[in-house]
Amino acid sequence: MKHQILVIHGGNSFASYSKYISFLKKREIDIDRYLTAKTDWKGNLSESLGKKYEVIRPDMPNKLNARYLEWKIWFEKFLPHIRKDVILVGHSLGALFLIKYLSENKLPKKPRALMFVSAPQGKRSFKPKKNLDKITEQCEKVFLYHSEDDKVVPFSDFLKYQKTLKNTTGKVFKNRGHFNQEKFPEIVKDIKNLYNN
Repeated sequence: MKHQILVIHGGNSFASYSKYISFLKKREIDIDRYLTAKTDWKGNLSESLGKKYEVIRPDMPNKLNARYLEWKIWFEKFLPHIRKDVILVGHSLGALFLIKYLSENKLPKKPRALMFVSAPQGKRSFKPKKNLDKITEQCEKVFLYHSEDDKVVPFSDFLKYQKTLKNTTGKVFKNRGHFNQEKFPEIVKDIKNLYNN
């Protein structure tokens, strides 16, 4: 049976509809990204890991103006399909979503590890209402990945999570920005090591 990895992508969330509309009007697009269908490490994770792994990558609702309740409803549709020892990976808002969800809900099956990449502190509907102890009660292996030059999520957010999430393994990088690169060999290695131990 293949090892399961469930990956939640990032997104944006705005306090009001007018702020969302303003964002859309001002947002520049990278046309090369759309012409080449270039993907990032999340899209390449299945290939990077190999045939022993199955990577589940749900398209979360309205990633440009995400709402926690919508993401929660959609995420829970995937829970009956995950097996014990799944690894949950969240990037950016996806990491914050998992942090909030796991601090307020119990998973039906115990994951092997949680991996949070460029996790922001809580904002708006994604802010956890409870403390984060429930997360490490559900899973003993928690990894935090952050780059010192991330312009989207400040490095101070990583430091706060290191204090509030018990027994985490922090991995700090100097020049990965917001981890939008095509490959992420370090997370691939960590995933493989978790299943080889």
